[in-house]
Amino acid sequence: MAERQQASRELASLTAQACADLKGKDSLVLDMTQVTPIVDFFVITTATSGRQMRAIAEEVEQLMKKRGSRPRVGVEGRDSETWILQDYGDIVLHVFSPDGRELYDLEHLWADAPQVDWKPLAQKLAESEK
Repeated sequence: MAERQQASRELASLTAQACADLKGKDSLVLDMTQVTPIVDFFVITTATSGRQMRAIAEEVEQLMKKRGSRPRVGVEGRDSETWILQDYGDIVLHVFSPDGRELYDLEHLWADAPQVDWKPLAQKLAESEK
């Protein structure tokens, strides 16, 4: 795996962990590298309120800045109660309401993209920073 792609995988795993830490539900990482040239990883999570959606999005923004990620390329739905999307070029964060996640159904839309087992990698990275 290329060094840049490995760095993206690590950052996507830390992003999923940040979502889970803020009580995002069913957080997952999809490896998009073999499916589309546009993005390396999708991070998808579900929040129970608009306030929680915004808190997760803000926490991920801080994580990206701290880790030296490329600046955010775009954001959609900042005031939405259904879906917030934050695009960092190689990683795209999707924070959904339960209804929004069901409606857009990205896991099935991108069913060819394998899920990344992000928890062990995020834990390993967290331990190495102690």
